[in-house]
This record gives sequence, structure tokens and C-alpha cells, in this order.
Amino acid sequence: MAKTVLITGGSRGIGRATAVLFASKGWNVAFSYFGNQKSADETCAKCERAGYTGNVLARKCDVRDELSVIDLFTAARERFGSIEGVVNNAGIVAPQSSIAEMDVERMKTVFDTNILGAYLVAREAARTLHSGTAIVNVSSMAAKLGAPGEYIDYAGSKGAIDALTIGLAKELGPMGIRVNAIRPGIIETDIHASGGHPDRAAELGPTCPLGRSGDPEEVAHSIFWLISPDASYVTGSIMDVSGGR
Repeated sequence: MAKTVLITGGSRGIGRATAVLFASKGWNVAFSYFGNQKSADETCAKCERAGYTGNVLARKCDVRDELSVIDLFTAARERFGSIEGVVNNAGIVAPQSSIAEMDVERMKTVFDTNILGAYLVAREAARTLHSGTAIVNVSSMAAKLGAPGEYIDYAGSKGAIDALTIGLAKELGPMGIRVNAIRPGIIETDIHASGGHPDRAAELGPTCPLGRSGDPEEVAHSIFWLISPDASYVTGSIMDVSGGR
């Protein structure tokens, strides 16, 4: 029987690459999207081409809303049965700004999505998963670097994800559930356009020690390893996937 992974924010970028990779490995894939039905359909098509037709479930979900998150997990269980992995990936960034210029609505939106949303997903995962399963939280190198003059609010929200990972690993470890995180660096996704700087990856990639930006697929492989049995003694770890940045 195929294993099942649940991914939040699976319609684009790292979430989509992760969904496609798990499908190619024979996993059932349940993923959430916020509002872009066309993008979600494209992810489904890519997963079905990579894996087995019919093993993909896309569900509209606002991770800021408790009932929406509960519905996501319920739908995945009803479709596939047990869930063996959760990728806590949904997140947003606002346009580049200094903190002095940020209004409170912007900060609330970022914090509600990236912190409250991630915690709600983590809570449902803790209620749902069983021994031998795993959670991977998607943080960011911004949590270490601070994103001054760009996204200090986003950086702070990802710092909360690091803390969540460490605490939850200790809380769920006795139940046989592993919890880890990844910190992507400069990755070629459209999140940079959301921040008002679509060429950011191309400009900053050459400044990394490896001399380039990363691909979403490279992050996806790290996520897959952390959820797989190959990482069976890894928990409470935060893996930088950043080209040395």
C-alpha cells in the first residue's frame, strides 16, 4: 500500500517540486493551495505524469483558518487512509520594505500565514500522525540572516518555524514521530516576484559560495530524505539548503 504525504502550499515553487518528487517515488500526494486553481491543476497533472494516475488530491485551504486546516487533513485521510509525512510549507512574503515603512496589516498577514498557519498545520499533524512518520517544516535562511531592508517580518516568521521544529521534535519524539526543518536559500521560485523583485534569485545566486541559485527540485530532495526511513535517526534538525549562503 502506497504511503501518503500531505503538503501545504503545493501549487507552486518548492511545494510543487516536492509533490512531484513524492509522486515519482510512488507516494500518494495530498496538497493544499490557497486560490490559484489553474496552478493547482498543473501540479496535479505533473504528479500524475510522474507517478500513478489518481494518487493526487488537491484541496483549497487557508492555513490561517482552523476549520480549513482540519478539513484538509480529514480529506486526505478519507481519500488515502493514514498519512506518513507532512510538509509544512505554505507561506508568503510581502513586498520589500524597511520595518519603518511596514503597516500593521502587512505584518499581521505575514505572521498569521507563516506562523499561525504553520502552527495549526503542525497541531493537526501531531493529532494525526503515528509512530514511524515525520514532519518537515519549511523555514528560510532569512531566519538566520534577518533580511534587513527587505523582509524582516518574513525573517521573524521563519525564526518561529525554527523554534517550532526544535520544540515539536522533543514533544513528539517519544511517540516515534520525527520533526525536522529545512532552510532554503536563494531558490528559483516566484516568491521573489511576490516580494516585488522577480530577478532577485538571478542577481543574488552568484554571490553564494556555490556561485548560483538553487532549484526547487534540490530542496524537494532534501525534504524527501528527511521524511524517508533513510533519516530514521534525524529529528530536531534544521538543514540549510542554501549553497553555503
